[in-house]
Amino acid sequence: SEPLAWPPVSAQAASLLEEAADLLVLHRDFAAAVERCEAGCDSLGPGTGPGTGPGTGPGPESSAEVKCSLCVVGIQALAEMNRWREVLSWVLQYYHVPEHLPPKVLELCILLYSKVREPQVMLEVGSSWLRDQTNKSLPEYGSLLELYLLHVLLPLGRFEGAEELVRGCGVIDSERQLAFLGAICESRCQWTQREEMLSAAEEQQDAAPETVLGALSQKLLTLLTLLRRALRSVSSHFYLLPYKKMLLATFLLYLVVVRLDPASPTSLPFIYKLVQLFRQAWAAVFSPIRRPPIQD
Repeated sequence: SEPLAWPPVSAQAASLLEEAADLLVLHRDFAAAVERCEAGCDSLGPGTGPGTGPGTGPGPESSAEVKCSLCVVGIQALAEMNRWREVLSWVLQYYHVPEHLPPKVLELCILLYSKVREPQVMLEVGSSWLRDQTNKSLPEYGSLLELYLLHVLLPLGRFEGAEELVRGCGVIDSERQLAFLGAICESRCQWTQREEMLSAAEEQQDAAPETVLGALSQKLLTLLTLLRRALRSVSSHFYLLPYKKMLLATFLLYLVVVRLDPASPTSLPFIYKLVQLFRQAWAAVFSPIRRPPIQD
């Protein structure tokens, strides 16, 4: 039998898909590839989502496949231009709700946002898609569930949500369910170990400044102790000087200069005693230190 021809709109979208693929792979013109993909999706219009799949005739089914392929090429082109933040919104403008995303498109989005370390972007989208009853009948459901667990829920530490999703899923068999639960348990243990290591490292970082301050305080205390000893030694040395004689000489000088007349004969004995006191004080304060002779 002759193959059924596509409707004119699907043929136009298929031609744009071929051009977009050539621009992506051969010419590496990613911006032009995205433009062709957008033009192809716009030409298909609404009504080409998963709900128009098998059982609705070859035309709509082929349109859905072409639309999915156009989105796949567009996702790859946006990723090549480092415009990965636009991918999810760009795809949803053609499928409107996450539940209508084709399995291949959802898979690419999960892998893309996992690679750029932004798995939280797909958290709600993946959950909505997996909880949809229509999607549970698809053959790709089990593989997408595993992909969502490994690349979205577990890296984000959503262990309770992962266990709830696995236990409430009646599509996968018990053996695979146990395997999923074991992977969740193992990932929880690894997560706990990482948290303990991070907390221990933070405590060490917090204790490091305190250790430095403690060492500085100890050095400062030692320095102050040495300074106090030096001041005490100097003060004890000055205490040994004949301050009483110096004060007495100063007082006698005051009497001679202020109270007595140096030209008067009665003041001569006081001046003579004053000179003797100053000589004794000068010799006591500024005389060289006598050391005992060194005997051989």
